[in-house]
Amino acid sequence: MESILEFILLHKEAIFIIALSIFLGIEVISNVPAMLHTPLMSGANAIHGVVIIGAIIVMGHAETTTAMILGFLAVVLGTLNVVGGFVVTDRMLDMFKKKK
Repeated sequence: MESILEFILLHKEAIFIIALSIFLGIEVISNVPAMLHTPLMSGANAIHGVVIIGAIIVMGHAETTTAMILGFLAVVLGTLNVVGGFVVTDRMLDMFKKKK
């Protein structure tokens, strides 16, 4: 418990920024109309290709096993997010095709 309090006191500015980011994100997403939510999220998921590149760079410079595992996990989760974004976008675009 003491180490948690020490961590919080040491990183209070970063924790404050993360908390504000969470509230800002909730406010922005809650005000997006339902019609625009799916295209917005599919585009955001596709942008996660940047996360994959960053994770590959981290894995390339990893000196510890923990850094390698975290980098690999970031690559896997980023890839799932990118693929999910393209699947959602494909399904969304299929709704606008003419039916036979």
